[in-house]
Amino acid sequence: MLRTFITVVNENGIPVHHGVPKDITKYPDCMQIETRSEKVNFNKLQKRLRRLTGQAIAAYNMIEDGDRIMCCLSGGKDSYAMLDILLNLQKYAPVRFELVAVNLDQKQPGFPEHVLPEYLASLGVEYRIIEEDTYSIVKDKVPEGKTTCALCSRLRRGILYRTATELGATKIALGHHREDILETLFLNMFYGGKLKAMPPKLISDDGKHIVIRPLAFCREKDIARFAELKEFPIIPCNLCGSQPNLQRQTIKGMMTEWDKRFPGRIESMFRAVTNVAPSHLADNRLYDFSKLVPRGTPVEDGDTAFDRETFPLQFTADNDEETNTEDAIIKPVNIMDLPA
Repeated sequence: MLRTFITVVNENGIPVHHGVPKDITKYPDCMQIETRSEKVNFNKLQKRLRRLTGQAIAAYNMIEDGDRIMCCLSGGKDSYAMLDILLNLQKYAPVRFELVAVNLDQKQPGFPEHVLPEYLASLGVEYRIIEEDTYSIVKDKVPEGKTTCALCSRLRRGILYRTATELGATKIALGHHREDILETLFLNMFYGGKLKAMPPKLISDDGKHIVIRPLAFCREKDIARFAELKEFPIIPCNLCGSQPNLQRQTIKGMMTEWDKRFPGRIESMFRAVTNVAPSHLADNRLYDFSKLVPRGTPVEDGDTAFDRETFPLQFTADNDEETNTEDAIIKPVNIMDLPA
């Protein structure tokens, strides 16, 4: 258990006290600048996000020597966190790569045009702000009351692909995280009849670029806490006035509830996305069931449909922002004992 200490400074920035919080009452005109436990927790959080991002990059060979990576910034917590982490990795990575930040100003009413240029200039990072009035196009084409997200996304992708070509980018980096991937999986299952999620790496729609998602292994609540502590200048995502995607919000609520009631379930589901057995699904395009013949020898991962299934590992952990899957307690569990 960490004991919390604070440093108190006067109006001239001179430290006048270092000790436990109860002593702060002696210095009513001074300000508290940091607690030891807060600093330790922030460092743990930052290291975890950097480590998981590095693992995802290595696992899918996202970044190679000589890459020029276009980081797409929306002004939301995820893209800010992605750029921050990639800038740090750039300093220590064993390969050399360039970063260029790109934001698309779609001329939505109330969009604060100054925020991102000022922030990016303060970082000293190369950047480009693209101005395209897609807002007016979407409003003209989509009937009142209908969601504008689908058309807006298509227009945005086309502009970003064109920009990547102009910038000579070899990779396009997006800020989607672990929960985005799982939400997309359930959206496609529940509403689209497909077993399909967001891949950590793919070829762009125009066939000319590779799209990467470096935050694929990172938890959304870790990113949200990181963004809060870093005080990124967040830009609201609802300036267009479009209704939120109610289907995605339903899925997000379901997963949030699972995470609260059954710690470790989200981690298990994400492992499932990376551990697929095509022979135990039903898609003839992935597995040729028509050519199955008995060979007289046991088959790896064969038919266990009549067995009482026992899963040797289940993660259980306290569900707070500092919980790490790797730190979770592991215990045996039987599928028959799992809650519905």
